[in-house]
Amino acid sequence: MSTILETTELPAVFDGVKLAAVAAVLYVIVRCLNLKSPTAPPELIYQDSALARFLLKSCPLLTKEYIPPLIWGKSGHIQTALYGKMGRVRSPHPYGLRKYLTMPDGATATFDLFEPRSEHCTGEDVTMVICPGIANHSEKQYIRTFVDYAQKNGYRCAVLNHLGALPNIELTSPRMFTYGCTWEFGAMVNYIKKTYPQTQLVVVGFSLGGNIVCKYLGESQANQERVLCCVSVCQGYSALRAQETFMQWDHCRRFYNFLMADNMKKIILSHR
Repeated sequence: MSTILETTELPAVFDGVKLAAVAAVLYVIVRCLNLKSPTAPPELIYQDSALARFLLKSCPLLTKEYIPPLIWGKSGHIQTALYGKMGRVRSPHPYGLRKYLTMPDGATATFDLFEPRSEHCTGEDVTMVICPGIANHSEKQYIRTFVDYAQKNGYRCAVLNHLGALPNIELTSPRMFTYGCTWEFGAMVNYIKKTYPQTQLVVVGFSLGGNIVCKYLGESQANQERVLCCVSVCQGYSALRAQETFMQWDHCRRFYNFLMADNMKKIILSHR
C-alpha cells in the first residue's frame, strides 16, 4: 500500500516543480522586459521662453505619451543590443568627404562632411556640427541614420571622428580623445565657419559628445557666434558620479561598464 501511495504522489510533485519553474521564468521575463512599467509622456524641464514655446509647438511629440513596441519595447537592454549590433534592416550609407586637420601638437583630426540633398525649409544655409558618443565616429550606424535624415531635410552635416576611434586612421601624436577635450571639435567648427561664411550652425552632441559641445560653447563667447542652438542627447553631467553608478550591479550597470572599458582598451592597444 505504501508503495502505491508513493508512486501516485510523484506526478503531483513533478507537476509542482514544473509549475514553479514556469512561474520563475515568467517572472524573470516580466522583470527583464519591464512589462509592468507604465507608459507616460516625457517629463519636460525648461524655462518659459519664446524658443521653448516654439519647440513645444513645433514638436508635439514631446508632450505625447510614449507607446513603445510590444513585448521588447520597454526594455532598454534589448533596444540597446538590437540597434547597437544590428541597426536598421537597411541602414543608410550617406556619402561624404573626409577632411584632415593638423593640430598644433601634431595630432591629425578628421571629420566627414556631408552636403544637403534638398533645400532647407527656411531657404537658408544651415550646417549641423555633430560630435558622436564615446569612441564613436561618422561610420557608426546611429550617426549614419541621423546624417541621412538631416541631409534629406536640407542640412549640411560635419561629423567629428574622435581622435583614435577610426581603425584605419593612425595617430600622429601621443594622445587620443579624452572626456573633455574640445580641440578637435573646435578645429572642425572653425573650418566650417571659414569655408561657409554664410552658414548658420546647429551644434549636436551625443552622450560624451554632449559634454564636449556644451564645454566648447561655454569656453568662449566667440564659440557661440552663428550658433542657432545646441542639442545635447543623452549627456552624462558628472563623470565622477557616473563612475560610481557604473560600479553598481543594479540594471546590469557594471556589465555595461565592463563593455565600455573593454572597448577603450582595444582602441588604446590598437595604437600602442
